[in-house]
Amino acid sequence: MAVDQALAAGDYGLTETVSQGSLQSAFAVNEVGSNPGQFLSSRIGQIVGAILSFVGVILLILIIYAGILWMTASGNEKNVEKAKNIIISAIIGLIIVLSAYAITAFVGRQLTTAPAQTPPSTNTPEAPAGGGLTGS
Repeated sequence: MAVDQALAAGDYGLTETVSQGSLQSAFAVNEVGSNPGQFLSSRIGQIVGAILSFVGVILLILIIYAGILWMTASGNEKNVEKAKNIIISAIIGLIIVLSAYAITAFVGRQLTTAPAQTPPSTNTPEAPAGGGLTGS
């Protein structure tokens, strides 16, 4: 019976579920965080982090593949050279990925944190004694 009432109300039981928590309503977007831009910036950060993590895993797989290729080269200089090139390329790619992560973390932190505001100075510079003009 309660399920039928929830479906008829159109909220699919969300209001009853939310009432068990601390939110006022099921669609209270303003209660998610104090900063409205926080949701978007955190989602972008999660997406960038996931992409960089995925690329890092691919580079790790390339390094393992190159190591196996080198070990199974059996003295074949062509395969050894190919393995060396793959390892060097993977390490360069890893450096680029780590740099990209550091840059995005820095820029994201700068964009999402409000600058510290200093109160205006109440001290005004005093005029020198004698009117400020010294002439001879």
